[in-house]
Amino acid sequence: MKIPRDVGGEELIKLLARFGYSITRQTGSHIRLTSSIRGTEHHITIPRHNPLKVGTLSGILKDLAAYLEIDQQQFIVDLFKK
Repeated sequence: MKIPRDVGGEELIKLLARFGYSITRQTGSHIRLTSSIRGTEHHITIPRHNPLKVGTLSGILKDLAAYLEIDQQQFIVDLFKK
């Protein structure tokens, strides 16, 4: 599955709640999410832009897949399935 081109920061934050991420703080238009689902804390910063640039979204998804220890393509499918 290809990375969607029309995902905004707000939408991504809502989708990541399924994986245990919650908002811990906000500075300007950037929102920091934290999860400790794997035993250690993991922080990720999501820009509140609409839409997110493809490279930015790709980097975020790569980091999340590495933390969750799942294949990036499988993570994309799981995250964006309806």
